[in-house]
Amino acid sequence: MSDEIEELKLKALRELEGIDNIKQLESWRVHYLGKKSELTRILRGLGNLPPEQRKVIGARANEVKANLEDSLRQKEQALREAKLASAKREAVDVTLPGHPLPIGHLHPITQTLREIGDIFVSMGFQVVEGPEVEWDYYNFEALNIPKEHPARDTMSTSWVDFETESGERPMLLRTHTTSVSARVIETRQPPIRVIEPGKVYRYEASDATHVPMFHQVDGQVVDRGITMADLKGTLYEFARRFFGEDRKVRFRCDYFPFVEPGVEVAIECLVCGGKGCRLCGNSGWIEILGAGMTQPQVLQRGGIDPEVYTGFAFGMGVERLPMLRYGIDDIRLFYGSDLRFLRQF
Repeated sequence: MSDEIEELKLKALRELEGIDNIKQLESWRVHYLGKKSELTRILRGLGNLPPEQRKVIGARANEVKANLEDSLRQKEQALREAKLASAKREAVDVTLPGHPLPIGHLHPITQTLREIGDIFVSMGFQVVEGPEVEWDYYNFEALNIPKEHPARDTMSTSWVDFETESGERPMLLRTHTTSVSARVIETRQPPIRVIEPGKVYRYEASDATHVPMFHQVDGQVVDRGITMADLKGTLYEFARRFFGEDRKVRFRCDYFPFVEPGVEVAIECLVCGGKGCRLCGNSGWIEILGAGMTQPQVLQRGGIDPEVYTGFAFGMGVERLPMLRYGIDDIRLFYGSDLRFLRQF
């Protein structure tokens, strides 16, 4: 019986040494010290032993029980201390600053649109918007571009699948925000001073400088005594504020159907400083917008007397401006999902 008790003790201690969590420890206690354990069975069976063995076996069994209970307490304490130490290592220190969460921001094109709007609003302009699905009349005819005008060939138009009784398709996705200018002239009386931002659409393939949908900002002023000097002063101030006070600005004659005379506005190349490089075609200048004095016929179609009022108009591609400012060489980057690019703005 003594050998059985000793073997039970050694087996229990070996198993106790390999335990690493409280749940296993409780199972060990039930198995070796519980009411149905082998050691308890031996103690309850002492009455059946001869008197001379009862004293020796009883003393040894109680000694082993006390030893196992003491080992159990030590193991339990060790496991609790290990768990506490682990919890301290993994605990959150509420006094430390938290990890910053990523915060979204405005798209670079939206930022540019707002910056352009702020500049012109500070000069007394109002912001006006119009429909993206437009009538042929406002997109072309009201702007001095009749059906056979060659200027239509330069705008790859996306027509809407809608036909009149005569078989014509008079609705389209607007090719420029100048269509809003035609609506403004028709619905307002001078003095007029507005800008018209929005999306425009061209039916053409995407490449580094072209996408089928992009943004424009058009603007116009109509009042008594408006001259080319007013046009130059307004656009020079815009270029100075957007690209910097030291940036040189050039006006050069150009053609647009709804203005006469027409001008191309260019700024000194931001890369070479006017010396000539690949970006500016070695000219030292980069075009940023087109403008001119509004054609009398355009004012007349809108119900404004061109003998009394004159005006000027301008239009610019929005994507082109941040491309020039930041040296971006592919317009498609604005409409991709590469966060490495978008997070720079």
